[in-house]
Amino acid sequence: MTDATSTKNYVFVFGSNLAGRHGAGAALDAYRYWGAQYGTGVGPTGRAYAIPTKDAHLKTLALPVIKSYVRDFIEYASQHTHLTFEVTRIGCGLAGYTDQQIAPFFHDAPENCLLPVGWRPPASP
Repeated sequence: MTDATSTKNYVFVFGSNLAGRHGAGAALDAYRYWGAQYGTGVGPTGRAYAIPTKDAHLKTLALPVIKSYVRDFIEYASQHTHLTFEVTRIGCGLAGYTDQQIAPFFHDAPENCLLPVGWRPPASP
């Protein structure tokens, strides 16, 4: 993670659950250090942005559902070009998906999104 906690234009993007119980992993970091609001499992709060990967009962969401939340995030990031979004490996920890399953959802992410290594497709020649 970049030392973004001192940079006000950085937003920490993390995998969450729909209940907004930020109890472990990147979600806990988002709550402790980035102002993610407990009880909010979708969208921006503080200097964080929650992308759900689990439902309110902590059951892993299906990939098409996660993809729709990622699309919403990409639209948000595209409209907030003054911010830099540090995207964690959402869905690849507690939700149990692989980088190969989740990374393609972010291929249209704007340049103000810092993606995990290997998540941005190679530039075309």
